[in-house]
Amino acid sequence: MPRLHNFSAGPALLPLSVIEQLIDALPEFDGTGQGLMELSHRSQSFDNVIVRAEEHLRTLLGIPKSYTVLFLQGGASLQFFMCPLNLLCPGDGADYLMTGTWSSKALVEAKRCGDARPVWEIQGPLDRVPQDNEYTIRDNSVFVHYTSNNTIYGTQYSAAPNTNGLALVSDMSSDICSRPIDVAQHDVIYAGAQKNLGPSGVTLVILSPRALERSALSDRTRDGGLPSMLNYGLMASKRSLFNTPNTFGIYALERMLSWLKDQGGVGAIEQKNTAKANTLYTELDRSAFWTPYAQPNSRSIMNVTWTTPSPDLDALFVKEASDAGLVALRGHRSVGGLRASIYNACSLDSINALVSFMQNFESNHG
Repeated sequence: MPRLHNFSAGPALLPLSVIEQLIDALPEFDGTGQGLMELSHRSQSFDNVIVRAEEHLRTLLGIPKSYTVLFLQGGASLQFFMCPLNLLCPGDGADYLMTGTWSSKALVEAKRCGDARPVWEIQGPLDRVPQDNEYTIRDNSVFVHYTSNNTIYGTQYSAAPNTNGLALVSDMSSDICSRPIDVAQHDVIYAGAQKNLGPSGVTLVILSPRALERSALSDRTRDGGLPSMLNYGLMASKRSLFNTPNTFGIYALERMLSWLKDQGGVGAIEQKNTAKANTLYTELDRSAFWTPYAQPNSRSIMNVTWTTPSPDLDALFVKEASDAGLVALRGHRSVGGLRASIYNACSLDSINALVSFMQNFESNHG
């Protein structure tokens, strides 16, 4: 069966070349006589994999040498709690920029760890991200948290928020490695792998030296210390190998990063992603039949959200698109409408096929 045009928000589309490499590694890997998923995480063959994955990532994102890279489990949802648990001590505050469902979930978990509060919340539709002059950072805050890209609403920061020098913590699950970022502005960057880094099951965490210092302080000052599995310092000292990691997922991530380097790196992939998004937004802006959700200056290049004139037409669009080989275009269950997730592995051919279908759909139902 031919592969469909897949616009899933995650787990997301993978490049066919990467999938083929994963298939090849399953029965026998690296001359070991064992399949990839049968290797010990303590073996030299797997150690080579995790070292290469970190090297690729450091090159692609320009990660400072002093920063630590971890490959953990639990997704961004665990980092909602693990991050403030490590960074906050008694009396410390954390400020959150509230741009959607995921930042709201992050705040709920952070409140379990310390004085975490929103410093910006939009009134009305969640159709934009804040401007730098719309919030004030509190004096007792240790970090400012933001969600760089909002998959449900299709909004995205075009640049990191200005915090007057206070370090940032960012959930970059849905746009990591889609464009260049300044890692040095951040104390913590975390991202689930299942959008741009491979299949689900691996969580990338990037830590500044200060974040590890805060983790050690939190471990000393919290009653009973930090739980082992939630201790950044311990995970760093064990190179992500304190317990058995997702070995298959880390290999898939390494292959995805190698593929990304072959595409020319994050600068080149940003140009491709921008071209894809512009092609789709141009069609959405062409006709009043379509209503884009996000305001123009906050539009995401990863998740494009919109509606037709009615929920019934939205549902018909999803059905007819699926029949035509374009799948996973239904909007998130919390907001409805339509959504095309166009992560790194999504091709311009898929975007052109979607635009052509949209034009035909409007002609037939407009």
